[in-house]
Amino acid sequence: MIEMLSYDFMQRAFLAGILIATLASISGTFIVLKRYSMMSETLAHSALVGVAVGLVAGFNPLWMAVSVAILSSWTIEYLRSSFSLYSDAILAILLSGSLAVAIIIVSLGGAFNNSLFSYLFGSILSVSSEDIVTIMIFGTISLLLLLAFSKELYFIAYDEEVAKTSGVKVKFLNYLLVTVVAIIIALSIRVVGSLLIGALMVIPTVAALQYKVGFFKTGLISLVIALFSVVAGMTVSFYFSLPSGATIVLCVIFIFVISLVVNKK
Repeated sequence: MIEMLSYDFMQRAFLAGILIATLASISGTFIVLKRYSMMSETLAHSALVGVAVGLVAGFNPLWMAVSVAILSSWTIEYLRSSFSLYSDAILAILLSGSLAVAIIIVSLGGAFNNSLFSYLFGSILSVSSEDIVTIMIFGTISLLLLLAFSKELYFIAYDEEVAKTSGVKVKFLNYLLVTVVAIIIALSIRVVGSLLIGALMVIPTVAALQYKVGFFKTGLISLVIALFSVVAGMTVSFYFSLPSGATIVLCVIFIFVISLVVNKK
């Protein structure tokens, strides 16, 4: 471990991984409780459209990913609340459509290169100091918003209609939640990858829910699982020369299986 942390790029990678794990696990708790688990995958693919536009047009891929992800999150919430469409149907449509648009854009622009693949599968070892600062600034803002409205968001996840009749600003908070999740996902795909961020956001919460210990403790367990998975996954990645994003996700799945077995007994 000491040898691994003697490298500057590993120090940045660990810091980025810990930040993303914290953001993903906490926001994932609300997403899973709202039965919006596919939201993370959909927004990750939507963010990929922004990355493709950025690579082809010469813009900053990260900011384009954030912009497109936020617009997609607003579209999802608008369709869900205004047209009474099933959430899973909306997510499936946008997921497929976003991936198709991203593929067409990069094909027409000839942008199939290593930069695109780093956003697909993650490239945590190439995270720069500027990436760390960006994640810290916007991640902190997103986390503070989630914590500030945590009680209201939990109430909405539990029963949206009762929350609405109780005077909770359901519409505003729903848009706030999807916006925050969109920002977190767009920031994360550079580290974990658009194909893997959904697992880091959803599986720790699902594993934590197996212990049936209440909302607050579930969030803490989810956070611990995510942090442990990032550290363990990156350690395995370093010593066995494996893709870091994939090893992190496999660690999360391994812990989920253990949670199932332990609570079954």
